[in-house]
Amino acid sequence: MIHTDIAEILCVKPKTKKKTKTMEQDVKKTKTKTMKIEGEVVVMKKNLLDFKDVMASLLDRVHELLGRRVSLHLISSLQPDPANEKRGRLGKAAHLEKWVTKIKTSVTAEETAFGVTFDWDESMGPPAAFVIKNHHHSQFYLKSLTLRGFPEGEGGPIHFICNSWIYPNHRYRSDRFFFSNKAYLPSKTPELVKELREEELMNLRGNEKGGELKEWDRVYDYACYNDLGAPEKGPHSVRLVLGGSPELPYPRRGKTGRKPNKADPKSESRLAFLNLNIYVPRDERFSHVKFSDFLAYALKAVTQVLVPEISSVCDKTINEFDSFENVFHLYDGSIKLANGHTISKLREIIPWEMFRELVRNDGERFLKFPLPDILKESRSAWRTDEEFAREMLAGLNPVVISRLQEFPPKSNLDSTKYGNQNSSIREEHIESYMNGLSVQEALEHNKLYILDHHDALMPYLTRINSTNTKTYATRTLLLLQEDGTLKPLAIELSLPHAQGESHGSVSKVFTPAETGIEGSVWQLAKAYAAVNDSGYHQLISHWLQTHAVIEPFIIASNRQLSVVHPIYKLLHPHFRDTMNINALARHVLINSDGVLERTVFPGRYAMELSSSIYKNWVFTDQALPKDLLKRGLAVEDPSSDNGVKLLIEDYPYAVDGLEIWSAIKTWVTEYCSFYYKNDKTVQTDIEIQSWWTELRTKGHGDKQHESWWPSMQTRDDLIESCTIIIWIASALHAAVNFGQYPYAGFLPNRPTVSRRFMPEPGTVEYTELAEDTDVAFLKTITPQLQTLLGISIIETLSMHSTDEIYLGQRESPNWTADDEALEAFKRFGKELELIENNIIKRNNDKRFKNRTGPVNIPYTLLYPNTTDYTREGGLTGKGIPNSVSI
Repeated sequence: MIHTDIAEILCVKPKTKKKTKTMEQDVKKTKTKTMKIEGEVVVMKKNLLDFKDVMASLLDRVHELLGRRVSLHLISSLQPDPANEKRGRLGKAAHLEKWVTKIKTSVTAEETAFGVTFDWDESMGPPAAFVIKNHHHSQFYLKSLTLRGFPEGEGGPIHFICNSWIYPNHRYRSDRFFFSNKAYLPSKTPELVKELREEELMNLRGNEKGGELKEWDRVYDYACYNDLGAPEKGPHSVRLVLGGSPELPYPRRGKTGRKPNKADPKSESRLAFLNLNIYVPRDERFSHVKFSDFLAYALKAVTQVLVPEISSVCDKTINEFDSFENVFHLYDGSIKLANGHTISKLREIIPWEMFRELVRNDGERFLKFPLPDILKESRSAWRTDEEFAREMLAGLNPVVISRLQEFPPKSNLDSTKYGNQNSSIREEHIESYMNGLSVQEALEHNKLYILDHHDALMPYLTRINSTNTKTYATRTLLLLQEDGTLKPLAIELSLPHAQGESHGSVSKVFTPAETGIEGSVWQLAKAYAAVNDSGYHQLISHWLQTHAVIEPFIIASNRQLSVVHPIYKLLHPHFRDTMNINALARHVLINSDGVLERTVFPGRYAMELSSSIYKNWVFTDQALPKDLLKRGLAVEDPSSDNGVKLLIEDYPYAVDGLEIWSAIKTWVTEYCSFYYKNDKTVQTDIEIQSWWTELRTKGHGDKQHESWWPSMQTRDDLIESCTIIIWIASALHAAVNFGQYPYAGFLPNRPTVSRRFMPEPGTVEYTELAEDTDVAFLKTITPQLQTLLGISIIETLSMHSTDEIYLGQRESPNWTADDEALEAFKRFGKELELIENNIIKRNNDKRFKNRTGPVNIPYTLLYPNTTDYTREGGLTGKGIPNSVSI
């Protein structure tokens, strides 16, 4: 909840500080020809369910009767201010008209358009900016100002795209001003605008502002991940600080300025679990629509705090699924609560609104979920080897599989520390499954592939397996067949040597089987591989490589690139909501005892493991063509548009992704080439150079000395870097996020935890596996309560918001005044529409078996959805939002 001082609400006039000279006081009267300029201001009132704000809104309406309390001053682009010749002269104050009759006191947020009339001296030319002052008691959202009525030849309407929260004026130390939608490189900025441009950037940097940042502060700054632990709860809840050391490097997050934790000064104090008022700059917070959607979708996810209570009032076997029918019942009818007494107890511990959402329209059934796509066609197809392999190319984590280039597979772990970690898979294990090929022939013809999680997990396995988790480091070998599908050949399960890590690994190799105990063992082997891949997906492919790595770019852009800079205008849509969702993730998902630790196998070591993977992160390798080359999935091909040729022709993620990548790069190239005519323009752009330096030295400061960073001395450097940023924030995130519920909403397909090791012959567990494969399988993977929590959270994460803005779309058609940029953006949208058609055609082409597979799920995770303006949202399984926004 946003806090407002009650004294502020009850006072007729807001408290004011000692008067200082402002831009408004510098307005001088001159005898020149004036004209009336008509304008329209679009605003939105605060929308939180806050009694204090309702009171403030009522008082605002009363006070508005006593005087005009929202004022605007236009700033000249031609005439200097007599008091400060570095700035444009201010026009006379204008006020929003009919505030009392137009603004409603409501718990919802509605846009309202106000008329405004400016008296403007013709000699001052078109305004370059305006100042706004809010003397109300509560904030409002300023969307835009549009001016009409300038003499012909001035270019028609002048647009100011604001999209910013305006707090009461006494909250600010300097004026709030906004620029017109013209883009300027620093060297080409009108003289009377330069100082304003520099002042706004200084305000956003905060000048190393100390103390806890407040909601009205507009400060972007950096901090390490020192806010994940809760040391006051005891040693088990302590988490290491990520970032700021060679041992635990990490991208930086947004600064909040909260006080150090009393139990550990190195850690930042945390807010109460249900307090979502985590500081991010106010304009980075979710819109009212997005926030409403997020709360509605997330109601089920907060069951993490209810798990102990639910467990205590339900039957004793609630934490186990007795059969797959029990699992299917989550979607057919969910869990049936035993009796009215149980429901009454649940009602006592769960707020009614939350209980109603959890129960899902059936008063006796708890946590009913939508049927995931993986089950819609068949309830058994997910278990086939073909589907298991296909999801490495077209599932929710298609970014890890690589081509095997030497056999047996080698490890890159330090042998002096970890001993021999090379694979124990031999040709005799797989020769009978090779379709007549020898291993050497398969290598020479690019037919062998591997899903390799061994090196990433082995250093952590001893610690991970000391918890309730019992899992392996896995390698999965696959053969590319003539029909383009992949065929599993073997799965290797490895553990650290019992005598210590330095003695190497102990491994077992399992090969395909369909029937008998061998078939049951093979199904379990695939489950262990899926557990590895699920954990790696959530921690690395999804969280680290999209959410975490993009946040420093957002902070650096706001601190070093003016809003009128063309590169800021290019990148800004791709930063929407990211800081907010990352802050919420630190609060409830990736924190100690958070959802991720409770539902994904690395548990308390999850974030530390992601730090070890970040050591190998390379910015330039995030470019899709380079990534495919690095993983051996493509070879260089100068004749291709992207410079690469795929070795697996039917690789849906890569095929669709390369088209998207090419479209993004063409758009960025055309846009950047309009503003930067040569390399020198990039070299002399002081904002670009400051942005790139700060991004490297602060945002990704633990990797600042890496040689692979682009030098940012050429236009090509700028184009490639911006293309990578947009790719990560849009298409890459879409590919690894929105398939979560379609594929992992049925957790046996993508288990996140394994609780016991592979049964050994002669044990009770082995006998159980032989007698009832399904029960043994379910006892091995994620238990029931964690399944409920896991499904709840991935359902939330897989939802498209109803205010989603997709790749090729913009929030406002007037985002820039430059026609050339607008025309290039239109061409970008048209190209994305063609890609949509291409994807539909490929999905309908029966030659491409990997695009639908045995489960018959068409691959649409990289379908741009540029043509969709319905704003329906939900579990659509398609669409590339502009940004990492969920």
